[in-house]
Amino acid sequence: MRATIIGATGLIGGYLLEELLQDRFYDTVRILIRRPVEFTHTKLEKKLVDFADAESFRLALEESDVVFCTIGTTQKKVKGDKVSYRKIDYDIAVNAARFCKMNGCETFVLVSSVGANNKSNNFYLQLKGEVEDAVKNTGLKSVHIMRPSVLLGDRKEFRLGEKISKTIMSAFSFLIPAKYKPIHGKQVAIAMLAAAKKRNDGFYIYHYPEIKTILIS
Repeated sequence: MRATIIGATGLIGGYLLEELLQDRFYDTVRILIRRPVEFTHTKLEKKLVDFADAESFRLALEESDVVFCTIGTTQKKVKGDKVSYRKIDYDIAVNAARFCKMNGCETFVLVSSVGANNKSNNFYLQLKGEVEDAVKNTGLKSVHIMRPSVLLGDRKEFRLGEKISKTIMSAFSFLIPAKYKPIHGKQVAIAMLAAAKKRNDGFYIYHYPEIKTILIS
């Protein structure tokens, strides 16, 4: 079995890569990357991809049994450019799902966000909602959408706003509605792996309670 990750250098993607490399269910773990990485492993297959090149992107996804998409950017990284933001969060994720369908891979697992809604007045949440809708419309047999709230874990880059949110939400977690509770990135990664292994047909959305449930099921 071959698992492919888009976004393996991010918080959840990094944890997911670690889990997949240790999991005997998959004999090959492919990561699609924009820049070379030094990390190596006997199961690891690295493919440099120009995500703007449709054919290159599609070919990189061939022979995948499941595709995990944890890609995402921030306003800081794109310097507030919403067009650039959309090219990463929307175009890459949606094209990945479309190419999965074209290649015959029917299991797609995506990281979205709590509050995702294509009618939201918030740019980020609206965009995430549009991504979810577009992925659903590809007609893939098995789609699993993770909608975490604030993510805990060690990021490579420093995010002041997120650090403050983590501190506050962790301290008052008992007062926060279940689906908005902070969750560790590793738990989301493990839930993604568990969802993919079930291989159930349908379109599934997981908030904090569902993520926690699948971790123990």
